Amino acid sequence: MIFFICIGGMLLMLWQAFADGSGHKEQENSESSFIGRLLQLKQDHSIRELMPVLALQQEEQSDMGLQEEALEEWMPGYLYQTQTGQVAVHQTGEEESFSGEESQLSLEQLMELENQMQPDDEEAEVVVLDLDSLLAENGWNGLEEETVSAVQEAEDNLGQESSIAESSFVPHSRQQILDLTALQDYETLREQFYAVDSITNIGRDLLDVQKLTEKDLTISKEAQGPQILIYHTHSQEGFADSVPGDESTTIMGVGEHLAEILEQQYGYQVLHHTGTYDVEERDSAYSRSLPAITQLLEEYPQIQVIIDLHRDAVADESNRLVMDLDGRPTARFMFVNGISWTRKTGSISYLQNDNLEDNLAFSFQMKLKAEEYYPGLTRKNYINGYRYNMHLLPRTLLIELGAQNNTLEEAMNACDPIAHLLDLVLSGEE
Repeated sequence: MIFFICIGGMLLMLWQAFADGSGHKEQENSESSFIGRLLQLKQDHSIRELMPVLALQQEEQSDMGLQEEALEEWMPGYLYQTQTGQVAVHQTGEEESFSGEESQLSLEQLMELENQMQPDDEEAEVVVLDLDSLLAENGWNGLEEETVSAVQEAEDNLGQESSIAESSFVPHSRQQILDLTALQDYETLREQFYAVDSITNIGRDLLDVQKLTEKDLTISKEAQGPQILIYHTHSQEGFADSVPGDESTTIMGVGEHLAEILEQQYGYQVLHHTGTYDVEERDSAYSRSLPAITQLLEEYPQIQVIIDLHRDAVADESNRLVMDLDGRPTARFMFVNGISWTRKTGSISYLQNDNLEDNLAFSFQMKLKAEEYYPGLTRKNYINGYRYNMHLLPRTLLIELGAQNNTLEEAMNACDPIAHLLDLVLSGEE
């Protein structure tokens, strides 16, 4: 009996030891798992803290399938650079089939269509960095010394500029810094910087912030002869108070004033061409001006910049494209680009523009500087499907300055900031 009791006690002790061991092992495993999760969370947090872009990319890649990545390549800009005859899948999911055939319209007819621009003037807030928050969070980190100096100078000059007499103009220092990181997103860039006509579209390949900003558009002022050409495809465009028969009160007079500022204030040599191409009829003005401008470029090969200066038109007379700039009523303006591509025809090969990317970079850099130095003065850059003779030089601008209900004074006042913006881009100096 005692023997069986002893055996039973020993078995009970062995069972308890085994149970305790298992419990400790499960606890160990549980603690190990918990510690592991903590370490993993800490690692994930470190990755997000030190490499936020990488972490974001990892999340985005997990959300976007291979099929969606492939679809993003089929954009209208891509089709423009290749050929037609493919299917474009747009952001909306709508499919557009192109026949692969060129437009049956004549060059003259296409030129006539170029005169029918209808820009969408809907505005959107641009993405800017909060300078105070940026400096508070990062100190001097992340900002170049020159940029910080410019910001401080701008703040010091705000009071001075506001007290300037109405008749004078003082070029602004940088008023804000645009967040180029945010503008690397195609949708954000397109929404905030561009108005795209319904007849065309523009894709990610052409609207790339890195490509648009890295283009070197600087020129030398030392070359003999004119470096900048200003002309007017539509020379007869006037303002609310223009005097009939007096060219000096039309867009022609505004072009002359802009040329004088660029020469006297900034040291450029400017040729203001006063040829008229829309007197008899407006619809063929682009085709008539092309040979004349081509001839001028042959006569003056040192010309590096072309500005085709226009006055826009608004359907609603109550829509006034004007703002108060340091006490001066100043007409607002926009930059125009044609990409030789329409939804109906695809790529228009006989309106080929080998300088398209440079044209786009020029107008983008002008718009970028405008938003930083003169916020609200410019409208969105307007994209249309034709060419507007912008193929002649890489540095070609088409500017729509004010509208028919602006006054001549408002248009003249806009020449000062336009000249300043041109110098900022062409000189590369802040």
